[in-house]
Order: sequence, then C-alpha cells, then structure tokens
Amino acid sequence: MVLQSEIVSNWADGKRLAFVGDGDAISVCVAYLKHRGIVDYGPSKITVFDFDERVVKAVKRFADKERLENLDAQLYNCLDSFPDTSKFDCFYTNPPWGASNNGESVNIFVQRGIEAVAYEGDGMIVIADDDELAWPKQVLASVQKYASERNFFVSRMMPKLHQYHLDDNPELLSCNLVVTSVPGAEVPIFPSEAITDVTRLENFYGRSNSPRVRYVRERKRVDYGRAHDDEYEYELLEKMP
Repeated sequence: MVLQSEIVSNWADGKRLAFVGDGDAISVCVAYLKHRGIVDYGPSKITVFDFDERVVKAVKRFADKERLENLDAQLYNCLDSFPDTSKFDCFYTNPPWGASNNGESVNIFVQRGIEAVAYEGDGMIVIADDDELAWPKQVLASVQKYASERNFFVSRMMPKLHQYHLDDNPELLSCNLVVTSVPGAEVPIFPSEAITDVTRLENFYGRSNSPRVRYVRERKRVDYGRAHDDEYEYELLEKMP
C-alpha cells in the first residue's frame, strides 16, 4: 500500500483526483504521506466516491482529525449518474475485476472515471494481470477497447505490481493500467445517466452475483475504534425493469 500510494502521489501531483470507490484507503494514504512530509508531492484535491457510508464517513473523520483540507468523500453508487461536481484532472479506481463478465464491471467504473474528468484527463485502473490465467488478458483487452472507443489510450502500464491474496485466488497478480485522453480528439460527451441495462450488470461481483445493494449504511455508534457486527445495514437497489 505504501508503494502504491507513493506511485499515485507522484502520478497525480498537483492535480484534482477522483477516487471511484476506495475500499483500500489509498486516498487516505496519499493525502497523509504528503501532509506528514514523507513525500513532497501529491494531488491538490482528493474526493472519494464510494457506496459504503462507513468508508465515506471514515475518510471525513480522518480528514477532520488530521486537518487534511484537500481530502473529502461523497456517498455514491457507480450505477447512478455521476454527480454534477467540479471537473477532476484524473481518476483512480480499483473495481470488481470482471472475471465473470468479460470486464464489464471494470468498464462501468472506468465510465464513471471518464465522466469525472469530463473525457479529458488521465485514469489509473487497478486490474488483474496474471500470465497463468486467461481471463485477466480478456479483461485487459475489453477495458483497453472500451477506453479506446472513448478516445483514451494506454499511456503506461505497470505489470504484475500487486498481489491481493484473494480468498478464491491468493496468488492473483494485478497491475496499474494508466489511460490518457487523446489530445485534440473530438469526443461526444453524453450526459451521465444511471445504468439500468441488466446485461451490463450480470455477474457484476462474480458469477450469478449481480448488484443488490445501493448503499451500505453506517449505523451511528459511540465507539468507532472497534468493529461490531451491527455497525452497518444495507439499503437495497430497486428491482430492474
């Protein structure tokens, strides 16, 4: 995480950075490294968009405690239209890896990232990259094709950089895939809309595991230093037509 945070800090130095989801808390690490003077570079603004209210409020509490004025978070589900906020310069996402839907779940997060930068900027995507398996290559091809159709090209790739120790695949490797908008390209910018196409949502979180939860809500507690089984509850999505 320290290595990844330093990479992101350098890559997004002086820029407005949107995190489309951040279960790994890289946003907090990036902001904290610069604030403490461990590195002398980093984004000028960081906003986390996540559907887990526990993540959002934890980021806000940490930013308040450490006086990190450039760090903020907003409750958001990537299936909803992207909020009308100020334009970002770059986006970062570590999405569901799309092993069971040919990368469509990755593409949805990338779509929101591209909307966050208004089709002009850079994005860093954490994505599976493993020579021992076929599906990571298929997903990489799908995501690169999706980005290319929106006039983004692969400007950098850091192969096999991470190992996540997932329960179902403890040896799986991943990379940083960096995409950049083509300078001067005319890209039709469509208004951000909610995603309701059920074919895009099939196997979103794995085989036979489509989205059901709109938000993970935090239950108010006095002691936030310890985890309890009753610290959260689900707010479900409405059924698709």
